[in-house]
Amino acid sequence: MLWAHSQTAKYAVVEGVMGLFDGASGADDVASTAHIARLLDLPVLLILNCSSLARSVAAIAHGYRSFDPRIQIAGVVLNRVGSDRHLELLEAALEPLNLPILGVLRRQEAITIPDRHLGLIPAGELDHVSLLIEKLAHLGETCFDWAKLLPLLEYDPRWQANTAILSTDPSLETALPISPIPARIAIARDAAFNFYYADNLDLFEQFADVVYWSPLQDAALPEGVQGLYFGGGFPEVFAAQLADNQAAQQAVRTAIQAGMPTYAECGGLMYLCEQIVDFSEQAYSMVNILPTTAKMANRLTLGYRQATAIGASPLVRSGEQLWGHEFHRSILTHAPDNPLFHLQSYDSKISLKQEGWQRYQVHASYIHVHFGAQTQYLIRFLEHCRQYSNSVKIPRSVALEEK
Repeated sequence: MLWAHSQTAKYAVVEGVMGLFDGASGADDVASTAHIARLLDLPVLLILNCSSLARSVAAIAHGYRSFDPRIQIAGVVLNRVGSDRHLELLEAALEPLNLPILGVLRRQEAITIPDRHLGLIPAGELDHVSLLIEKLAHLGETCFDWAKLLPLLEYDPRWQANTAILSTDPSLETALPISPIPARIAIARDAAFNFYYADNLDLFEQFADVVYWSPLQDAALPEGVQGLYFGGGFPEVFAAQLADNQAAQQAVRTAIQAGMPTYAECGGLMYLCEQIVDFSEQAYSMVNILPTTAKMANRLTLGYRQATAIGASPLVRSGEQLWGHEFHRSILTHAPDNPLFHLQSYDSKISLKQEGWQRYQVHASYIHVHFGAQTQYLIRFLEHCRQYSNSVKIPRSVALEEK
């Protein structure tokens, strides 16, 4: 994906996650920022929180640089610097290391992005996002040594070779269709449903006819759709508004009961439940396709998962394995009678649980799937959508299956 997106760009940046050496298990650096940097042969720009540091900053920087000699630390950015005197102390401490300081960010109490239970509040929900972006852009222009930074960001033809070596699915090329699949897919995208891998949306748009719609605001599904995709997001935050839009719920319920292939992950799964119960114990009616309630809890479920299909859906066949990520604070009050997946930890050493729903032509799971190296599942879903006939007359009211 790095190579694919950087072909038309002069510069490329890969954003790190968590600590530099913190991997999927915590026991090693597999899937960490350092791991990705090694695989792609990328230099690392180390950002240091200096709010409570002076001379100790040198020990931290030295430790990061020497911990894994395979990692090239190109320089550091000093963050949360309090004053000119503070900066002088930091610079003096780092000077013997001969480690370039490529950026200095002063404490910016006026520039904050609020958060909630799953992280930062998405930019689309912030009223002052334009002003915030302007302030951050000014910091970007004035607080970095761009003469030294820009050469580090330039496109490197070696990325093509490196990313080719990294392909985890040797059949990926044969799995891709030569031409788009004639299927029209409605993707829910609004404040309640906005946790999508950008690559997934790009792939949907590349291989299908995609139309975006809002379960919060739209009273009906887009015309002529043959499949539904509900991503993750914050349906619990907007549960009252989702519940009030009964016309949208009825449209989704009717389409699903008529056999329309539907892929719902995490927040999308919650929307298809009977109810969502928020943190204040308030219950809101949802689409009522899955015979369970999504209830918000205090415990965070987080991690990479190896999912083995023990059932079949428009995406998977029994026995197939895929990789995904689980990240939620809700729990379901009832487990599926015929679960879709058996989950294991990313290294397959820990058996976790069975989860996921398969009803009608629905694939609903807490697992977020990146289709980049698992494109065969996306193509299979689109083929199911293509085969769905819009000539089937969808009744105005279809009774739910007996539970």
